[in-house]
Formats: sequence, C-alpha cells, structure tokens
Amino acid sequence: MEFDTKTRPSYTSDKTSFAYISARDRWPVILTGAIDDVHRAVSETTDEEKRTEGKRIVEELAKLNPLPDDGKPDIASYNKELEQLGSPSWFNIPWLYAECYLYRRIATAFALSSHWKQYDIFARQKMSTFRSSRPAVLELAGRYHELIKQMENKGNKSQEELDAAEKILFMEMCEICLWGNATDLSLLTSLTYEDIQKLQGSEARKASEKNIIANDLEAAYNTLKKAKSEGKKYRQVDIVLDNAGFELYVDLILAGFLLSSGLATNIILHPKAIPWFVSDVVPKDFADLLNALANPQPFYSTPSEDEVAAGKTPTPLSQKEIDELAFLFKTWSEFHSEGQLMLRTSTFWTEGGSYWRLPSSAPKLYEDLKESEIVIFKGDLNYRKLTGDGIWDPTTPFTTAIGPLGPGSGVNVLALRTCKADVVVGLKPGLDEELKGEDKSGKREWAWSGKWAVCSFSNGK
Repeated sequence: MEFDTKTRPSYTSDKTSFAYISARDRWPVILTGAIDDVHRAVSETTDEEKRTEGKRIVEELAKLNPLPDDGKPDIASYNKELEQLGSPSWFNIPWLYAECYLYRRIATAFALSSHWKQYDIFARQKMSTFRSSRPAVLELAGRYHELIKQMENKGNKSQEELDAAEKILFMEMCEICLWGNATDLSLLTSLTYEDIQKLQGSEARKASEKNIIANDLEAAYNTLKKAKSEGKKYRQVDIVLDNAGFELYVDLILAGFLLSSGLATNIILHPKAIPWFVSDVVPKDFADLLNALANPQPFYSTPSEDEVAAGKTPTPLSQKEIDELAFLFKTWSEFHSEGQLMLRTSTFWTEGGSYWRLPSSAPKLYEDLKESEIVIFKGDLNYRKLTGDGIWDPTTPFTTAIGPLGPGSGVNVLALRTCKADVVVGLKPGLDEELKGEDKSGKREWAWSGKWAVCSFSNGK
C-alpha cells in the first residue's frame, strides 16, 4: 500500500524464511485446531440451526477469497490489497498480510452467522493455558503483594536510594513482561530495597539480560521519570497487548507497578476487537482473568476434562494463596473503577497492513497515542507491524525501521519483543553474523525460536 515502507516485506515464497515455515507447517495446525474447536462446540449444542450453521463455518475457514462484507470498515481495504496482489496463493504472498487475512477471514465467518457471532474459537485454549500457569501466577502474586507493601513503607531511605530501586524494578518488570515466561521467574529475586539495589550488578540480573540483544529500557525509564520529576499531573502509558492468559497477567503486574510507583497516573490497555492470532487479548479475556482472580478456588481446584480422565485432582489453594490473588483483584479493580486502568479497542489493530499506515488510516488513534508518555508494543506481531515486516539490514536503527512512528512523530514507542520472525533491527554490526554461526544457508534461524529478544525505544517527541 502507498504508505508502507519500500523495503521488501517477508514473503511466504522465500524458503529460507520463517514465513515459509509458518505457511507450510503452522497455518494448517492453527486451522485444524480452529475447525476441531467448532466441531466440538457443534457437538455440544442441541440447537439444530446452530449445528448446521457451525458446520457451514467449518467449510468456510480455509478459503483464500475476497472477504465477505461483515459491516466493518476494514473489509474494503483487505479486499483492495488482495486484488492488488493479483492472484496470490498461500505460498506466494506477503506473510504479514496473509496471516492477518487468515484471522480476519475466521472472524467474518462468525460475524456473519446468527448463532455464533460472539464465539471465540481460541477462548478455551487461552484459559486452559492460564490455569496451567498456576505455580507462576501464585508465586508472582505473592512477590507483587510484598513489593507494594515495601513501596508504601519507605522507611528512612534517601530519595537517591528509592530512585535507584525504582529504576531496577522498572527494568525487572519490563523484562518479565518481555518474556512472559511462566516457567522461569527470576523477577524480584529479593524484596528489600537494599537487596533490590544489589541486583544491579548481580549475576542473576546479568543472566536475565544476556539474551536481550538490543536494550533501550533505561531510556524508556528516563522518559517516565522525567515526566514525573517535571510534575506533570496526567501521565498516561499505553500498552498495545499481545497474548492473553499469563502474559496478560504479567502485563497487569507491570501496569499496577507503574500506577503504584507513580511512574504513570493512567494506563490504557489496547486489546484486539476480534479473536486474533490464536491467543491475542480481546476484552472478554480481561474480564475472564479478573473473574478467575475474584473466585480462584473453583478455577484452580476444579478438575479439567483431562484431569478427570487421568483420575487427577488439583490441590486446593491455601488461604494465603487466595488472599494474595484477592489483593491483586482488589488493586486492579480499584484502578479500573477509578478510571486509571482502562481498555480501549480499535479496528486498526486488526487491519492487514503495517503500523506505518497509522497516521493515515487511524488519525484519531494516532492523536490519542500522542497523549501518552510511552506506548508499549508487546510481542512479535506488533514488532513486525511496526517495522513493516521488512527485510531490513539488521543494523538499521529501530527509529528508521518504524518510519512514520519514529522521531518527530509525537509518539514515544517502546517495543518489547522476543524474536519469532526474520525481521530484526537495531543490532550492533556483526551480531547477526555471530548468531548465525556456521549456518551458510542464508536463514536467520536464531531469530525464530524466541530465545533472543529486543527492547527497542524511539523518542518521537
């Protein structure tokens, strides 16, 4: 499209790319899972009309045709772009557009139905994953509660000591948001201010940072600290969300920390308006997570179908664990009710193109984001959209690769992204070659697994 980067995007026809692997291996699995989920839901309903309609939806899911009009404004642009691409196949099409098209097509199938309009084929999987993260959820809840108590009881610490601790905590919070990892929680190794400050030079901290190959978190912190020091009364931080479940949970942990520490006065969360990329957050996921925290015993202690089949019974939560989760629910609910923690959807986030189009495609959203001290973009897809999914030289500055959202845009951008696609920018010269090692195939396989990450900041003001 006219506003996109002229850098060639990643194509599914490139057999050295993860785009090709995704089209060949991942999409069939995703579609099969979606079809299986609808089949399961169809089998559970006794409404014959709903059953018939569900079967028809299954038949529609895998077609690469112009999207039928479901009344949303983005359909025209999707179809215009499809037409401009000629007669593409799943194996010869820009990867970013094709993936967005795939999920948008799924959404139209349900939107045009009578009985399935609000159905989320990924909801069952999202909550199952959050439930399976129980040990990490409970551990982090306890640590977060203790942290807030420490922050409220500053004792006789100097402002310099408090600021040093705050900076390190900001870095730790962003790093766990970056990884969203339910199995390796190194967050908040200790909760006294003295020990938190010791983390700055500790081996634990070095170990957690070694796989972040571009790290601008200090610049992002300084931006928030400057706004607070200048006495600005209203300091907004936006978070463009990625995955539901445990990742949304740690996003809320970060949001709560920013509000409790005073680094922000208001947080706006941006979920997707439709089910998207399997596990992306939609507004209902936020409600489901809060409901689970509000009544955690049945959520975590009621056996799932698989546990029933295996004859297993989950261990009930202790009263202390229930209390820790209740503290989170109370804190976040109060922030929400007082207007400090808000959700705001936009159809722009599920359009087929890159975020280079934001100023022209969604001018109102663009102006809203300018009001923010920092807009945090979570995850791989948001990073790909920021950079146009282009095949950039990896030493290209992040500020260049995000085009209209770079310097002078009026938007401060922080991307927290574990690498799961070929596009990567902001690397030091030679690092890409070093990570490729002896691989002479031309593939950038090191960037596919999520082992490496970037925290990239652009000051747009």
